[in-house]
Amino acid sequence: MRLIILSTILLFQVWTVKGQTSLKAINLNKGKYEIGFRHYTETDSTRTYRIHNEFNNQVINRPISISIWYPTKIEKNNSQQLTVLDYLEVLKEEEEWKNLPNYFLLDWFPYLSNTPENKAHLSEKVDAFSNSTFLDGKFPVIVYAPSYQSSSIENFALFEYLASNGFIVISSPSRGTDTRWLEGGTTKDIETQSRDIQFLLKEIYKYKNIDLNKIALMGFSFGGLSNTITIMKHKNISAIVSLDGTERYNYGVLKKSPYFDLDKFNTPYIHFAQKEIPEEVLTSDKISAELNYKFQLYDSLQYSNAYSYRFHDLSHSYFSTFGILFANRDKRQDKSDAKIMASYRLLSEHTLQFLNATLKNDKYARKFIENSPENNGFAKDLISKKMKQANTRKFDYKDFNDLAFTQDYQDLIPLYKRIISKYPELELQEGMLNTLGLRLSFNPKKIKQGVNVFLLALHIYPKSANLYDSLAEAYLHNKDFKNAIFNYKKSLELNPENQNAIDRLKQLK
Repeated sequence: MRLIILSTILLFQVWTVKGQTSLKAINLNKGKYEIGFRHYTETDSTRTYRIHNEFNNQVINRPISISIWYPTKIEKNNSQQLTVLDYLEVLKEEEEWKNLPNYFLLDWFPYLSNTPENKAHLSEKVDAFSNSTFLDGKFPVIVYAPSYQSSSIENFALFEYLASNGFIVISSPSRGTDTRWLEGGTTKDIETQSRDIQFLLKEIYKYKNIDLNKIALMGFSFGGLSNTITIMKHKNISAIVSLDGTERYNYGVLKKSPYFDLDKFNTPYIHFAQKEIPEEVLTSDKISAELNYKFQLYDSLQYSNAYSYRFHDLSHSYFSTFGILFANRDKRQDKSDAKIMASYRLLSEHTLQFLNATLKNDKYARKFIENSPENNGFAKDLISKKMKQANTRKFDYKDFNDLAFTQDYQDLIPLYKRIISKYPELELQEGMLNTLGLRLSFNPKKIKQGVNVFLLALHIYPKSANLYDSLAEAYLHNKDFKNAIFNYKKSLELNPENQNAIDRLKQLK
């Protein structure tokens, strides 16, 4: 019995040969941390959703299934080591077949097949444990966007590997706007998944163990498109990883998004691409030869340090754990299982190094990412690479304010001196500083920060009567009457007709 599902697959491949792989043969060397796993469901009350398989018009709040991997402390009495079958229980739920008997599992979904090899995978033990607590400390977080209509756990071996090396990974499934099904890779589909990613970016604030200053996005295939749009909406993302993301293949649909703005893409970016598609496959599957060489997003990026790798032994599907374990092989182009697993391991290791470099500022990892594959010990026929440095973008008052915000508006004059020496064209307008200073000063929790803004403003505009008047207002609001009187008098020295200062001094006397 097989459930027939017709859907658009962005990079079509024909499977004709059975694969023989295992988690043990992939041989991802676990890091120093044990790995915990949790799965739960939240709801987004701002959107509605319908369970397609129930065949009615009933709508509910949009369910967001969440899977999370994290460094953990194993509790012998409660923690239980998981198997591949446990992950497939999550898949059943996300496919809205939670109660499907397991003996139907390999017959039911089109991307699984009932073979002896796939049956053997079900009992394989994975590295993650359920019912385990988060390890104390702060860890960087990776928010993952799956491929087209795929599960949150599609890359579980990679997620476990990253968690064992001190990262937290959080993921939700790729679902359509109104039901489980997407429209076919449209701009609407991209925006729907982007909103799910944004939901996870809020969800991480619930976890005290997540370092909210170290956030990366990672996605496979269609998830790469959605992450590209998300990065153009958010400034607090430190890195983006694309596992053969479709932003390389479908740039046109990106440009149709109302959020598309290359000037806002200034985050370190790495794209891992599949091997060249053979002429036979291009012709028989009616695939444009441009997919082998054209990469318009990478070529268009100006303000991002960008890295583009090609893994010459990996076809598109093998950028996920599911593809490695369950997908049948395409005899026209796929390498041997041994080469596929070895390249997936290298992909995982390169992903780790990039994240160590960008989120942990690890010296070895930075050198690894900047090196050529040959200098890192990899043959040219295994991995190739190109990279480019970000162009210097004009630094404006908003960029300065971002830096000031990160240091809680302390030591602003030294910060200004450092920045102005690097960007002499920077102009901090008096009116902007005055407004910002007042906004902070009238906030009971930010009065000192507001005073600091005014002190910077007066360093730049020392003869401004209005700034002295506003600084006096800040002190007065803080009931610092001595400094209020001093600054009202300074304002009157510069502008004897300042009626506000005259009236305030009379009140203070």
